[in-house]
Amino acid sequence: MFRLWGKTFLHNRMTNDLVVCNDSEESRTTKIFRAVTEICQTFDLSEPIWLDINIRDFKRHSKTRFTQDNFIDSIDFDYLEIQVIEED
Repeated sequence: MFRLWGKTFLHNRMTNDLVVCNDSEESRTTKIFRAVTEICQTFDLSEPIWLDINIRDFKRHSKTRFTQDNFIDSIDFDYLEIQVIEED
């Protein structure tokens, strides 16, 4: 079971969260991108742009934050955080 937790924060308070589960045999990368897409669709957001810092943080900690710099549209929160909470 693969689970990714997406959360939005405003003024250091969580405003939205969603856990996406995936039991498929897809690669880890595919599961991550599908989960981020589902989180963004649920929160009615455009998908974030992965910058080098996001990739580096995610590889090290299985967690990263997307700020306004990662989005083309303006956002009404401080950042979107994603974190892998369970992997096969």
